[in-house]
Amino acid sequence: MLTIEEIERLIRDVPDFPKKGVIFKDITTVMTSPGALGDTVTHMQESVDDLGYDAVAAIESRGFIFGAVLAAREGLPLVLVRKPGKLPAETIAEDYQLEYGSNTVEIHRGSLPPGSRVLLVDDLVATGGSMLAASRLVERDGSEVAGAVAVINLQFLGGGDRITGSGVEYRYLISIE
Repeated sequence: MLTIEEIERLIRDVPDFPKKGVIFKDITTVMTSPGALGDTVTHMQESVDDLGYDAVAAIESRGFIFGAVLAAREGLPLVLVRKPGKLPAETIAEDYQLEYGSNTVEIHRGSLPPGSRVLLVDDLVATGGSMLAASRLVERDGSEVAGAVAVINLQFLGGGDRITGSGVEYRYLISIE
């Protein structure tokens, strides 16, 4: 099994994406390296073993990949946290700020039984906006946030601190200063 340090070395930097001055952390290279996706999810599972969750909410788009593998391995329901207009049934929405703009996420209303304990999953936390918006959506829909996990935490943007400051137990594999 790959170590977290070996997984970190697979992640590539893409300068000036999605706009000039941003260094994008491209995690697709983890998915193209045989075995790395499974090993990454194993490390994520180990980091949240104590959180007692019974559902997974995965944030668009790369969070879908990690969240889907994790939910399938655990035999748990998977809720998709999507960009506006992508879900076909009745939704609830939350706006949030990015490090380079703003956005909105939605979930289907009534996705889970009330009181479900939901683990939020994403590939990367920057400002924490999408994770916090997903947290609010889960709570507005009658469930409880058991915790949150990401592969990468961009420490210098403060999102992880915002998440923990909101009362959500937050875990990550790789911290980038």
